[in-house]
Amino acid sequence: MPETTHPYQPAIPLQQRLKPYAFAAALGVLAIFHAVGFWGLLFSGEPEKFQRLTPMNLILTNVLLFSFHKRWNTAFLLFAIVVVAAGFFAEVVGVHTGLLFGDYTYGESLGMKFLDVPLLIGLNWLLLVYTTGHLVNMIDMHWLVRAVVAALLMVGLDFFLEPVAVAFDFWDWKGGRIPWSNYLGWLGLAFLFQVYFQKAPIYKQNRLAPYVYLVQAVFFISIWTLL
Repeated sequence: MPETTHPYQPAIPLQQRLKPYAFAAALGVLAIFHAVGFWGLLFSGEPEKFQRLTPMNLILTNVLLFSFHKRWNTAFLLFAIVVVAAGFFAEVVGVHTGLLFGDYTYGESLGMKFLDVPLLIGLNWLLLVYTTGHLVNMIDMHWLVRAVVAALLMVGLDFFLEPVAVAFDFWDWKGGRIPWSNYLGWLGLAFLFQVYFQKAPIYKQNRLAPYVYLVQAVFFISIWTLL
């Protein structure tokens, strides 16, 4: 009987074998980290310890989110830099003049500051613009309508985030009241960023992005409900 031969099949690299599980793992880490934060802020009896973890939470969320972004081309890097920088300096203007959002000051929970604004705040703007932009891109509609809807999603999240932020020393409003100018300022700036997102020639198929927004929405709405 002639000996049968089998074609050589090279071993699949470990990274490629693990790739199908990466999304589930990232989503699991994201959910667990926010669940721990939810418990820590509301039920641990030591919310200050968990407030100090907020910068790490924001950095981890961004690392997970952008690990699924493909095509790190010049257009994307420029988009990211512009949104981070513009978001940060809009907050600087807001804090020092009361324009754009109203009279407010940042607390200590968001970490190191420059010009009285946390350095990470620009990264938070990028995360929100990027995730809401991806979420609305799942729906077939005109790009301008997408920009409006995404901006409204950002303001909607901010509506629930604001009381939580005040309660846990993210920032504080003069007189203790959140002004409507804050939401109008958010809407205007968010819309400009969303127009940029829609028109920029960047990759817009990050499958983790919509889940990042949804996890954050559940997180802040749940805390807001129990305050």
